[in-house]
Amino acid sequence: MRIALLTTGGTIAMRASDKGGNLGAPPPFVEMLARVLPEARITLIPVLSRPSAGFSIADIAAIAKAAEDAAASHDGVVITHGTDVLEETAFALELLTRTDTPIVVTGAMRLANQPSADGDANLIAACRVAGSAAARGKGVLVVFDDEIHWAPLARKRHAFRTHAFSSEPFGPLGWVVEGRVRFMLRPEQRLPRLSWGGRETVVPILEAGPGLEPQLVKNFPKCDALVLALPGAGHVADTVPAILEAMPMPVIFASRTGAGETLTHSYGYAGGEMDLIARGLIPAGPLDARHARIALAILLSNGAAKKDIAAFFGDL
Repeated sequence: MRIALLTTGGTIAMRASDKGGNLGAPPPFVEMLARVLPEARITLIPVLSRPSAGFSIADIAAIAKAAEDAAASHDGVVITHGTDVLEETAFALELLTRTDTPIVVTGAMRLANQPSADGDANLIAACRVAGSAAARGKGVLVVFDDEIHWAPLARKRHAFRTHAFSSEPFGPLGWVVEGRVRFMLRPEQRLPRLSWGGRETVVPILEAGPGLEPQLVKNFPKCDALVLALPGAGHVADTVPAILEAMPMPVIFASRTGAGETLTHSYGYAGGEMDLIARGLIPAGPLDARHARIALAILLSNGAAKKDIAAFFGDL
């Protein structure tokens, strides 16, 4: 099997020292994989080399392009990535790539020279999945701790433990056991495909709790679009809907709960989702605020109008 290994930095490429974990010489990924997976032909493709929290949306789009290019000439693509924003990159890859060739994202929670380092095991499992015929056509995948997650569902749920990734409440699509790749589930459909237009934008997230202050909303800095993470199924204090309606940029609201989706016609009180929609705000549907932000940034990179943004979220 021919595997393209795209490296972007992150903990999986770091070693511990008295100054903390830092990137240095590239880890010997290819040599390690040649010993463990002699049937695989690994092509190393360096893309980036830095901690993922510093990635821009343009960087993520560059990773997506490199992955789709590599997919055309390989049986599978594996991307090593820092875990801090791995879920955002994996989600963006699902939007920006369209190929039956498996694209698998993985990383590590422990530095390479720490006790019980998990990077090599995650990379081996990711290569097995990327080279598996069973993984073809299932979209972008995240492989961590021998579990296989569909990228739009994968979330980093813990700051430091090795079993940091989950796709609750649905669970993984499958797992790797004794060197075998086993799928039990598959996505019903892919997400709509988007393209990166090259224009970088400013899209912040504002999380609301009890009593979102009108002064904060009224004085919010100028940006290209705003994502609100709201309580429940998309509800906010009744003191701010009129201010939100007057904002000059598209405003998208998501549920902050982490599961389910925004409602559209259940609550009509001031600040309920029906009120917000009537005022021109756009519900994010099943996307959380972080994913809505990624989709928005990609849409706006092409100069999408508000009606195009509403159509995208309405079709999810």
